[in-house]
Amino acid sequence: MSYKKFTENDIFSNTMRAYPKVNFFISDGRVYYNNTPHQPGTRNVGGQVRNADVGHISLHEYNIDRPYVALGSTGETGGTTVPLLSQVDDTGAPMAPAKQDEGVPEFGRIAPWISKDSARSSFKTVGKVSYDTEFKYGDILLGSYPLSASITRDFITTAFTSSTAYPSTAATRRYSALRNRLNFYSSISLHYKVSSPYGNKDEQTLNMVSIPSIFYGTKIKPGSVSLKWNLTGSIIGELRDTKENGELIQVSGTIESNIGKVAGVVLYDEGILLLTGSWSLAPETIHLKDSSTAVSPSWIYFGVGANDGLDQSNLNADYVSASYNLDFKGHTETQVVTMYAHARRGETNFSNNPTFLKFNQNKLEFTSSQVYEQRDDIEIKNTVSSSHSDYNASFQRQVYISKVAVYDKFKNIIGVASLSNPVLKKEDQDISFKIKLDI
Repeated sequence: MSYKKFTENDIFSNTMRAYPKVNFFISDGRVYYNNTPHQPGTRNVGGQVRNADVGHISLHEYNIDRPYVALGSTGETGGTTVPLLSQVDDTGAPMAPAKQDEGVPEFGRIAPWISKDSARSSFKTVGKVSYDTEFKYGDILLGSYPLSASITRDFITTAFTSSTAYPSTAATRRYSALRNRLNFYSSISLHYKVSSPYGNKDEQTLNMVSIPSIFYGTKIKPGSVSLKWNLTGSIIGELRDTKENGELIQVSGTIESNIGKVAGVVLYDEGILLLTGSWSLAPETIHLKDSSTAVSPSWIYFGVGANDGLDQSNLNADYVSASYNLDFKGHTETQVVTMYAHARRGETNFSNNPTFLKFNQNKLEFTSSQVYEQRDDIEIKNTVSSSHSDYNASFQRQVYISKVAVYDKFKNIIGVASLSNPVLKKEDQDISFKIKLDI
């Protein structure tokens, strides 16, 4: 086997930019991502095959169709649940770490683990004090998979009163972390500014929808955002960032006087929609805050049920008549290495495949304490086909290339490119293979 060295003209690095489409449909307290339905597993009975709820992305897609129990003698669903360090179980109860004499337990799912030792390696979720005082040397520190993410909605009614006061709710704290960023973007549009002629966001009721970056990549593509408010199956309002400056402008609706109003802004880099539009979108009233108060549909209630703790259990039955669509395009940049492997004319005409030689030949070598000699009468199989019956075409050197291996400078193999179908390489031909690798 011969090695061919890549030249400077054979390797290229470039950036592949893509704009993946994303759709979220929110209805009846559930979020659906790109129209993916509930997919139950066969071993993970009653749960999702990806072990992540509908509307969620599972990072790395670990633990596909794995149950959350140890594999016991009673079957795939036998055994007992196993506690994980600094985690909570499905009911929210805290779990304890595994002990040294217990080893790494089997609980049916892949999980990261670290043994406490002198290296003092740990997980980021474990604080220094907790690590020093709660665990002995030899204890097994366990994490959990899968890691998943989905959109979340925060309905903010508590006013932000001071930059030095600690906000009382988690939602308000998340908004307060954005105030400087909102003022920074005010050079693009005054609708971003916390206090502007269009209102003071510190005093307004806010609807904040957060989108994890795993759904869009580097940023949300400007001009691609669309929000649709549906009531009993009909669209009563739609927002779009038609100016590509972050303003979410109502472009359609059942009440024509609302068209052209700015209902909020989108932070493209941060993946956050901040809605302030409180005008009525339809004459009907439904329960979108609690079970006792019926309100008019408006943009501050967009996405009710998107991981905000509100569903049929704490709202009236008319809540299910509302549904929401959120559409946008992401912006991803992937670094790609392109390599060209050349099989030149007169080269690459030998194969290590045993079928390269004629069948049933004597291939024994002559060897002794003084000499080692290979046979010089071994014949190569003629693979040249003829269009005529009962006629053998003249012999020509040719091989079929099925794989291209890539080695480092120490001749250690670092990758293999497999062809879907072997390629015929004749002796008088030049063939180049294009290999692409995302990094």
